[in-house]
Parts: sequence; C-alpha cells; structure tokens
Amino acid sequence: MITRDDVQARLDALAKPLGSLGQLEDLAVDLAVASRSITPVTRPRRLVLFAADHGVVAQGVTPWPSAVTTAMVETILKGKASSTALAQAHGVDLRVVDAGMMQPPRGPWPDHFAAQPVAPGTADLSLGPAMSVEQFDTAWALGAGEARAAVASGYRLLIAGEMGIGNTTAAACITHALTGINADTATGHGAGADPAMRIVKRDIVAAAVGRLGGRTDKPALAAIAGFEIAAMAGFYAEAVRQGSTVLLDGYVTTAAALIAEQLCPGTRAAVIAGHLSAEPGHRAALAQLGLAPVLEWQMRLGEGSGALVALPLLDSAAALLSDVALLADIAA
Repeated sequence: MITRDDVQARLDALAKPLGSLGQLEDLAVDLAVASRSITPVTRPRRLVLFAADHGVVAQGVTPWPSAVTTAMVETILKGKASSTALAQAHGVDLRVVDAGMMQPPRGPWPDHFAAQPVAPGTADLSLGPAMSVEQFDTAWALGAGEARAAVASGYRLLIAGEMGIGNTTAAACITHALTGINADTATGHGAGADPAMRIVKRDIVAAAVGRLGGRTDKPALAAIAGFEIAAMAGFYAEAVRQGSTVLLDGYVTTAAALIAEQLCPGTRAAVIAGHLSAEPGHRAALAQLGLAPVLEWQMRLGEGSGALVALPLLDSAAALLSDVALLADIAA
C-alpha cells in the first residue's frame, strides 16, 4: 500500500527545490495513492460514455427534449462533439454505450458503439421509482462489464462520461440523499434551465428524496437514479476492484461515484476528481468522497469533457514521479 507520506518523500528527493512545483506535487500525491504506485501511469486510457434518457423530462426540468440525447450521441459517434475532439487530442480511446435511450442513434453504428439498453428511458422519478432494483442491477452489471473489458484490454486509467437529457435532476436527487445538503443547494440549472424551471426541478428533487424517508439502500437509490448513472457506478466500482485508476468528470459522474462508494465502500480510494463543475451541489458531492478537484473552471458540459481537459495535468504528475532524477543520484 502506498501512503501519502511515501509519495511526498519521493517528491522531496527529486532533483528540484522542495515544493517548487506547487499544486502539481499535490496532484502527484493524489495520483500515486489512487494508482497504488509510486510511479503511476496514465496511459493507455479509455473513456466509456454511457447514454440514457429520463422520464422526469416530461415535468419541464430542462428546456431540451429527450430527442437531444439521441442527436448528441449521433454527433459523438461522428467524432464531431466536444468530448470526441478532446479525446482525440489527448490520446483517449472512446466507447459509447446505450444504457437506456428512448431512441437509439441512426445506423450504421461504428465498432466503438454498443447498444445494451436496460429500457427505453427511466420512469418519471417525480411520480414514483425511476427504475426497479432489477433494472438497477442490470445497469450496474453493464458498467461493470465495460470496466472489466477495458482492464482486460490493457487500459490503465478509466474515465466515464454521460449523455442524458434530464440527468442533472437525478444527480441532484442522489447528492441530496447521500450528502445531506438541501434540495436547493443540490439543484442547479443543468443544461440551461431558466429560474422557473430550476424551481420546478428543485421541488421535484425535494419530493423524490423525501419519499425515501431517509433510506439510502439500493432500492432507494434505484428510485432516483438513471440507467447511465447506475452503469457508471458499476463501472467505477469494478474498475477500482480490478486495480485501475478512475478519473471523474462532473456532477452526474460524481453522483454515480457516490452510489459506488455507498454500495461498495472504498471505491473512492482510487478516484481522482477532474474538475469542479458549475453545478452548485458538486462541491458537496466531492467533499463527501474526500476528493479535491484538479480544475475549477466552471465547466458543465458532461460527456467526460472536464476529465479530458484535466488529463494532461495527470500526465504531468505521472511524469514528475517517474522521469525526474533523484537529487542523490545527480549529486553522487
């Protein structure tokens, strides 16, 4: 087991003044501990983007219809989205998984797309459970399978991304339930909700979590999650179990990490937070996991984009620990 003191001792022994690389050294400590290695690696790496739809969209929590989920997945598959541009720029392999879209993308499908929908979107969480426990388990297993496949293919650092109109409502519910912050703080504007929409969204979040009666077991979490969120939770838990390092994106992916930690305690030990999003509940979600974000740039796109932007800093931290000479060696 690598401790923070172990990593700090190596950093202090490198051929440079003590602490001279500032926060990069802090990141190096986080990365080494998460990677369980004094010389962590960040390549090869894969982004698995899970897509699904949410029944709660019918309640007016977002200005966008669920059809936008499909349109954006089609754009991602064509390599023309923000996430695909960033993934290509930083040498990240990409897979896209339909975990429960209302309408799948138009074919022909590329090899990096997998259609494994649990159902065509969740039920409306404002009216009752978003999904059954059986559906939650199916989504979890889908994500876990993707993690196992990635590790078996040699990928060392894994990122999960998401696409799903309405999923910040589910993320707010999960954060409200698992961190104890109030519904107002947990609820942001998502992908452009105006102030009136945000109030509707906040009240739905409060009511949905209120119906749980304080429960945070699997049936309770299934009632407020999304298929892509449950899949990412399974992805994170299995990736960590398999010995991989996980890089988190934004609010929705952190909600999935909260579920993973709740159901598989210890998952967070191998997780790095890529950034702090503009969603107001994200800070509390990261704090619950004991994670400090690499960047605080007010991003809120999703798709794994914030994690991808942070990735070069992880590369820098890994290079620092692996490639810099020891002061004792050059002084000899």
